[in-house]
Amino acid sequence: MGAEKYIVVLGAGESGTGAALLAQKEGFAVFVSDFGPIADQYKKELEQAGIPFEENQHTEDRILTAAEVIKSPGIPDKAPIIKKLIEKNVSIISEIEFAARYTSAKLICITGSNGKTTTTMLTYYILQNAGLNVGLAGNIGKSFAKQVAFDDFEYYVLEISSFMLDNMYSFKADIAVLLNITPDHLDRYDYKMENYSDSKFRIIQNQQQDDVFIYCADDEEIKKGLAKRRIISKAYPFSIEKSLEKGAFLQGDQIIINLHHTNQESLTMSLNDLALQGKHNIYNSMASGIVAKVLELRNETIRESMGSFTNIEHRLEHVAKISGIDFINDSKATNVNSTWYALESMPGDVVLILGGVDKGNDYGMLKDLVKSKVKSIVCLGKDNKRIHEAFENDVEIIVNTFSANEAVQIAYHLAKKGDTVLLSPACASFDLFKNYEDRGNQFKKAVKEL
Repeated sequence: MGAEKYIVVLGAGESGTGAALLAQKEGFAVFVSDFGPIADQYKKELEQAGIPFEENQHTEDRILTAAEVIKSPGIPDKAPIIKKLIEKNVSIISEIEFAARYTSAKLICITGSNGKTTTTMLTYYILQNAGLNVGLAGNIGKSFAKQVAFDDFEYYVLEISSFMLDNMYSFKADIAVLLNITPDHLDRYDYKMENYSDSKFRIIQNQQQDDVFIYCADDEEIKKGLAKRRIISKAYPFSIEKSLEKGAFLQGDQIIINLHHTNQESLTMSLNDLALQGKHNIYNSMASGIVAKVLELRNETIRESMGSFTNIEHRLEHVAKISGIDFINDSKATNVNSTWYALESMPGDVVLILGGVDKGNDYGMLKDLVKSKVKSIVCLGKDNKRIHEAFENDVEIIVNTFSANEAVQIAYHLAKKGDTVLLSPACASFDLFKNYEDRGNQFKKAVKEL
């Protein structure tokens, strides 16, 4: 077997393991290498398939000889092994790029700094309800590559991060959705907003005239990005600030979606009927609604689905109402912008649980909302210095806590009837928890024990 048939997969999580299984099925010799430990479930899958792997190390002789490398989105270009591969001109691609070569399914790809998980889930839910044969993958659900290997879906709804896009080259989205572009992960983009924005706009690379591009017309960075590009696909913007000739917009409290297709009537839906409430969710619903109309689904199906959808765990998830106080789990908010969205959608007074591992956060964008809505902040993290500095003049009480239990107890005492206790940390969770799910689950458990 020649070197041209030898593939190395770096990172053995959900996406890496799936990529290895697909590569093997397509006749490649495969080797999987993970710099950290490999979870038992993935080890078992690799062992059952007879795919060689290593953990807690990268053996260079076995990696640098690859014809192509499929890398996990979590590995930065600065990693020593990646630098060496780049020096040797080895092709480095993402799992999504690799898997797309082996499927003729229609690909609906959703990216953006915030709201992409919700929009991906809602879109998937609408398509499923309409009876389409559809898979869910990308940043969410089961590995895309694994589904391409073993399932036979005609459509995929893919949640795509900028890290994935960075290693996608000939990949093409049949329907591309760009929700918003706000500062996040700038450490991976030389702290230049323009680099991050360019990365997000890769969602439309290789699109042709018959493909579709759906985007938010209210987003400043998207406007800048559009100004320097020629879009050849069919473009459908959405806005809550102005009426649009085609796409989605608001008329009073009605969403109007009009694609101006012959023989297709426009869709109207009242904001009050949407399952997802809050301003940011109007955008998410509009984006999903346009996708559904592009696929020519029936208005009744779209309306019914947009009214009955229940959101994913750890994203603005209502946990309980105790003594008239609402407890909301938004543990998935690992950046400042997500927390901004959460606060923006809250009615009334909030006791905010913030903190964790801070990726150089700029808390400035939260200042106005914190002033107007937050009565006290409960810090949950090992080092809360920057939160104190950012908000000491805006709220009267800022308390430090070191466990979900303690944070919930204190928040409960600080809140009164009619208030909301909101866990929306704006930070990663690795200082005190395994991951954001663990943080959210511990928060929910503590609330139920009150």
